[in-house]
Amino acid sequence: MPEVVTAKPRTGKFNKNAARRVRAAGQIPAVLYGAGHDAVAVELDPKHISKILYSDTGHNTIFDVDLGDKSPVKAMIVDWQREPIKDRLIHIDLKRIAMDKVLKVNVRVKLLGVPIGVKTHGGVLDQVMREVEIECLPTDIPSHIDVDVSNLDLHEVLRVSGLPHSDKIKFLDDEEATVAHVITIREEAVATPDAAAEAAATAGTTAEPEVAKKGKTEGEGEAGKKPEGARK
Repeated sequence: MPEVVTAKPRTGKFNKNAARRVRAAGQIPAVLYGAGHDAVAVELDPKHISKILYSDTGHNTIFDVDLGDKSPVKAMIVDWQREPIKDRLIHIDLKRIAMDKVLKVNVRVKLLGVPIGVKTHGGVLDQVMREVEIECLPTDIPSHIDVDVSNLDLHEVLRVSGLPHSDKIKFLDDEEATVAHVITIREEAVATPDAAAEAAATAGTTAEPEVAKKGKTEGEGEAGKKPEGARK
């Protein structure tokens, strides 16, 4: 059975003060939009949303949203915002999902095995892309893409073209893009002097703590407007 998330519609003004009152009551302000429907401002249980985000399928989880007086709708999390100091969720964007239409999502790449270049030649496995963008039907979204790198030797490269392909998913990244490669320890250390110089140049500066975000500021947009920065 799909996960069911209860969403309580919100009324009135949708500004920072209203959002703070929702959080003070132990809920998260959120917006549900997409699939040709008007955006709806709602509030959600943060524990339930955290459970979904930390599940195996994470933000790609498709679940039912119960709006109370309406039939449940299929949705997924496309954007979320955290307060950096206490690392608590402070805003969520949900997108309605049409189960018969393809969508674009980012999926984690999971490397399996120890490369021969690491075991035999003392190299280092460097994973350049931790996620790839794919297009598929909602029911075909994988929780992650597994790839065996045991045969990867020193200086050899795993590209997007080398990931497991199927007729159910389409990779949207460049097929020649590097996913991972085995390099020497010396190659790994090449960027260290530049990194140290940059750190020295910025030392002593301070900045106001900012809200950790994914495409949105703490202030919410009005209901009826599609949130900016959301994943397609």
